[in-house]
Amino acid sequence: MTNRRLPFPRFAALLAVSLLLSAAPPALAQEGSMPVLPDLTDESVVDVMTRAVDEVIRPGYRAFEASAGGLAEATTAFCKAPSDASRKAVDAAFRQAVADWGRIEIVRVGPVLDDNRFERILFYPDRKGTGLKQVQALLQKQDEADTDAAAMGGKSVAIQGFGALEFALFGTGSETLMEKPDSFRCRYAAAVASHIRTTASGLAAAWDAPDGVQRDWKHPGPKNPVFRTGKEAVTALLGILVHGAEAVRDQRIETFYRHGGTARPKSAVFWRSGNTWTSIDANIEGLRTLFDKSGMVGLIDPNFASIGGNIDFVLKSLQRVAPTVGTDIEKAVTTPEEQQKIAFLLVNTRDLILRLNGEYGGAIGLGAGFSFADGD
Repeated sequence: MTNRRLPFPRFAALLAVSLLLSAAPPALAQEGSMPVLPDLTDESVVDVMTRAVDEVIRPGYRAFEASAGGLAEATTAFCKAPSDASRKAVDAAFRQAVADWGRIEIVRVGPVLDDNRFERILFYPDRKGTGLKQVQALLQKQDEADTDAAAMGGKSVAIQGFGALEFALFGTGSETLMEKPDSFRCRYAAAVASHIRTTASGLAAAWDAPDGVQRDWKHPGPKNPVFRTGKEAVTALLGILVHGAEAVRDQRIETFYRHGGTARPKSAVFWRSGNTWTSIDANIEGLRTLFDKSGMVGLIDPNFASIGGNIDFVLKSLQRVAPTVGTDIEKAVTTPEEQQKIAFLLVNTRDLILRLNGEYGGAIGLGAGFSFADGD
C-alpha cells in the first residue's frame, strides 16, 4: 500500500514552523526577571482597554449586526421566490454572517452572556444532539407559531440560532425549499434569521451605549462595578484571548478530530454548510485583531518585547493554514494532507495558549502561579 504524503515543500514548510514554535525557549527564561504591570494611573492601561472596545469589540458587533441583517433579508427573499440566484444569495449571506460572528465570538464576556444571548446565536457544542432533535421535531409538527420571529425569544435556545438555521437551510430535506414559495421550513428559517438579527442588534446597542459596558471597560477604578483596577481590566482582556484560543482547540477542532483518535466529522460546527473552517479561521482572525489592535504588546516591558512578536507569529501561522483545509470535513479527516494541517492547528493553538497564559501573563506581572488555562 502506498502512503499518501504532503508535497515535500509544503509539508516541510508546515513542519518547520511547528518545530520552530515548539523549540523556541520561553521568552521570560531568556530575558531575565519579571516586569511589573503598569500602575492603574498609567494611561497605557486605559488606552489598551479603550482601543479594545472602540477598535475591536464595538466594530465587531456592528459588523455582525449588519451581516445578520443581510442574512435575514436574503432568507426572506429566497422564501418568497426560490431560485438558483436567491439560493446562492442565501448561501453567501450565511457564510458572511458565520464569519462576522466568528470574529467577535471570542468575546465571551459582557452583554453576550445576558439572557443566554450567546447560546441564542450559536448553541454549540451540542454533544447530545438536543438542538437537532428539537428542530427535526419542529419541522415535522409544522406549528405556525414557530414561524413567528417575535415569539422566538421565549422558546428553547436550541431552535433559534445558527445551528437551527443551518439545518433548515442545508440539512436533510432542505432540497424541498426550492419546490414552492413560502414553505413552512423556509418561513421557519426566515424567522430564525430574523431573530439572530434581533439578538445581534441588542448586542451592538449594549456595547454602543456610552454609559453602559463600554464605560466600565474603559475606565477601571475603585467605583467601577466591573474592574476596580487596571490589573483586573487587563487580566480580563487576556482572559478573552486565552479562553478564545482554548475554544478553537477544544470546542472547534477537538470536537471532531483528535490526532490518533476516531474522527467525528458530523460533530464539527457548520459541517452541513461547509463553513467549519470559515468559522475557525474567523475565530483566529478575531484573536489576532484583538491582540494587535488593542495594543496589548505595549504593556510589556521593552526587555520582553519578543513575547509579543512570538504570539503574533503563532497567530499568523494559524491564520495562514486554517483557510487551506478542505471544506468537506468528512474528506478532510481521512486525507493525510488535510490531517497534517489539522494536526498543525492543534499543536499551535496549544502553543498559543501557553504563550498567552504563561509568557504574556507573566510579562505583565500577573504573578507566579497565575493561570487561565484549563490544564489540558
